Amino acid sequence: MKNSGTNISLTPYDEIMSSDASPMSVPFGTIVELPLNQLHPFKNHPFRVVDDDHMKKTAESIRDFGVLVPGLVRPRPEGGYEIIAGHRRKRASEIAGRETMPVIIRDLDDDEATIAMVDSNLQREFILHSERAAAYQMKMEALSHQGKRNDLTSSQVGTKLRADQIIADDAGTSRNQVQRYIRLNNLVKPILDMVDSEKIAFTPAVELSYLKPEEQEGLLEAMSAEQATPSLSQAMRMKKRSQEGHLSKEDMHHILSEVKKTPKPIEKPLTSSVDAGKEKEESAPQITGFITLPIEPFLKYIPKTLFQQKTPENQDKLTRLFLKMAELYKKYLDKKRAQERG
Repeated sequence: MKNSGTNISLTPYDEIMSSDASPMSVPFGTIVELPLNQLHPFKNHPFRVVDDDHMKKTAESIRDFGVLVPGLVRPRPEGGYEIIAGHRRKRASEIAGRETMPVIIRDLDDDEATIAMVDSNLQREFILHSERAAAYQMKMEALSHQGKRNDLTSSQVGTKLRADQIIADDAGTSRNQVQRYIRLNNLVKPILDMVDSEKIAFTPAVELSYLKPEEQEGLLEAMSAEQATPSLSQAMRMKKRSQEGHLSKEDMHHILSEVKKTPKPIEKPLTSSVDAGKEKEESAPQITGFITLPIEPFLKYIPKTLFQQKTPENQDKLTRLFLKMAELYKKYLDKKRAQERG
């Protein structure tokens, strides 16, 4: 049968399996309907599949219209198919009560499959720090394997791009940022979970990743006892002491117990009211400090630690968070207006 609106053929699973030809003999570009119980998750898949509100909406869409974008799979030696792209679509199909899902079967080796899996998932809007860190690490290793094979079989002249530079170019970021994310894989899970939940900021977390595992376990105890998390400067000091070989639990308690001072804003003096009026016309007023808002309505969505410590770092986090909220709300309004016009 044909998928209306396209020239891609849709071949039923029973039709393929009832013939002498294997699924791999289906022409490239053919979409195959496979039973959900034949689709298995990618080994060490770093991206979480969560039954959240977005998943519910996806399931509702699939219930009404089906899976509009086919998944990508490859045959497994032990039978069935490994999902390369489409883990969320499979779960949503299960919730929607469907028994099959359209997929494209490809014959990919482990490294090719890993790169395709990472690239397809990095397009998502919301990705946890831990997910991105694990994905970058997996892609780095896959690219390194490919580079070694190419070095053995090719005599190309010129310098090959570094694996981390390829990842950076594909992701639209810098090589240093890729390396910083990969560093997060050295964090013990409880601390990495705190990074995902924004209890520990990304940059201090990178510094903490240089601590030995047993030092990180000690840090967890210190953070619990002091009810505080390290600032960037505190994390850097812990890293330095660790590298010097003398970071003790007492050191961590002492560092975390320090009062984090908030620098006072520097106000530019005005010589006259005329100058003041002139300055207001030429530039927007500079607002310093925290905006006064009722806390209770936001505690459901924002970590309490952002309100508990009035630091420039927390102020920056809150600013970026509210800007993101405003941006998402604007997108919602634009979409709603477009629907009303349509």
